[in-house]
Amino acid sequence: MGRLADAELRELRIFLTLAEELHFGRTAERLGVSQSSVSESIRLLERRIGTRLFERTSRRVSLTPDGTDLRLKLAPIVENLDRTLSEAHDNATQISGTVRIGTTVTTSLPPVYALGQTFLETYPRCRVSYGMVDIGDPYGRLRRGAIDVLINWLAVDEPDLTAGPAIAFYDRVVAVHHGHRLAGRASVSVEELADETVGQPAPPFPASITDALLPPRTPSGRPIRRRVLTGNDPPDGSYLPSVIAAITRGEIVHMTVRGLTAFGFGALALVPISDLPPLPLGLIWRTAAEDAKIRALAELARCEGPWATDGS
Repeated sequence: MGRLADAELRELRIFLTLAEELHFGRTAERLGVSQSSVSESIRLLERRIGTRLFERTSRRVSLTPDGTDLRLKLAPIVENLDRTLSEAHDNATQISGTVRIGTTVTTSLPPVYALGQTFLETYPRCRVSYGMVDIGDPYGRLRRGAIDVLINWLAVDEPDLTAGPAIAFYDRVVAVHHGHRLAGRASVSVEELADETVGQPAPPFPASITDALLPPRTPSGRPIRRRVLTGNDPPDGSYLPSVIAAITRGEIVHMTVRGLTAFGFGALALVPISDLPPLPLGLIWRTAAEDAKIRALAELARCEGPWATDGS
């Protein structure tokens, strides 16, 4: 014997409709299913509960006392469920307008666009636009109101900004030139990087992101030497060309994340860092500008979906 708790909603709807119509043919027509499907659903529901719900003869269908009792108890439950689902649908369809999402050259990654596509499918009255922000000043356009949400590394220490949910986690690697002593290694400890010089973006790049990407010290307390890369950055503030050139010349190594080969690290050796946690990529917005669209996007991001990845 099964349990009513195991019953599918489809079976319960068929039961309630048949309890109204008291006719298998009319029930099937009303629900747009076959008569045999109605019969099978009722038989299955009766097996789950362990009692007959209908008396069937060649001339008429009627509810048994157990069927009548179930109908009285079940009808308001299904009605309330339908109302709840309808309200949820109405709330979704009432959210409208454009959500402007900003990314940097290093965070314009597949999970961003997978989340955006799911948002469009969930909220059909909304639109999504994407824009690039200055990697050296990622919060500038957010604070000016030019974008609604920034998707960036979740290392936020800004009182006016809200750090929302992560949508992906990226494993840590160190980029070195192919002739470097670490190039052939299966992995490297962050302790060993204290013997190297790492590249660091110049201000106004946020210090909290710098420290998340490039820890100032190893777990044992050894300082990690940083070299600020200035002087030949392109106008958008991206320091990547300076980083790549300095790595190629053997002047620095660069602590970064797996998955950024499309942005110029393909010609370099990427060695996994064994003892740094993955770096979270997620939503950031101006707290005072939070609205229904931002909340809806953030709530969707909290649900693991096709955008979720470990970056590998």
